[in-house]
Amino acid sequence: MVKAGVLFTSGTNCDEETIYAFRLVGAQANRLYLKQLKENPKILLDYHILCLPGGFTYGDYLGAGKILANILKFYLKDILIEFYNRGNLILGICNGFQILVKAGLLPDFSFTEKTSLVTNDSNKFECRWVYLKVNPNSPCIFTKGLDFFSLPVAHAEGKFVVDNEHTLNKIIEKNLMVLTYTNKEGQYGNYPYNPNGSICNIAGICDPSGRVFGLMPHPERASLFYQYPLGTNLSEALGITIFKNAVYYVKKNL
Repeated sequence: MVKAGVLFTSGTNCDEETIYAFRLVGAQANRLYLKQLKENPKILLDYHILCLPGGFTYGDYLGAGKILANILKFYLKDILIEFYNRGNLILGICNGFQILVKAGLLPDFSFTEKTSLVTNDSNKFECRWVYLKVNPNSPCIFTKGLDFFSLPVAHAEGKFVVDNEHTLNKIIEKNLMVLTYTNKEGQYGNYPYNPNGSICNIAGICDPSGRVFGLMPHPERASLFYQYPLGTNLSEALGITIFKNAVYYVKKNL
């Protein structure tokens, strides 16, 4: 049985939807409480997938995801490295993506912050559906079979930035840029198609192994047909594909 742990702490608020999405595709999914993980880090090794869901952990008081990022970095670094070295998967959605980049688990699992997600250029909370293009050359295992699709966003700090040009070049050269915001024709567009002003229209990145993936849009909010806007013409709810790919990978490889 594929086991997915959805990390839960103060301010997490998308855990139920994320657990449900994993269960829809056959995983045994449950909340993984941060307090328990800090008391006994080895329990992480009972899981194949660690998911950091959306929310506003610790109120985003020091910046979105920063407090939990520091907890991962300074209290749980060793167990996260062991979890990763076993070939397991890590997924960060919205606040989870903010945590992964600020903890330095993305783009290269170095625990050094090289990228970040900061306040939207619009200086307001952006909540709507966006169009996304998948990089076909990306090693990301979560997006296999996806090309051009739509997911909802809901964030105030989603602008992807880098520390320098070298970091950006590495992300581009290694095809770590997994998802980009586009207009409805699949072409790059400015606001409102890029809802936050992210550099290179980046909506999600992965690490070189393709096993660590963070994205600002919410696939768990697009895992069922009735979650889509009226008039959407799809053969399946495409958000669920991200969870399906993760479970399939574990079954095949782990």
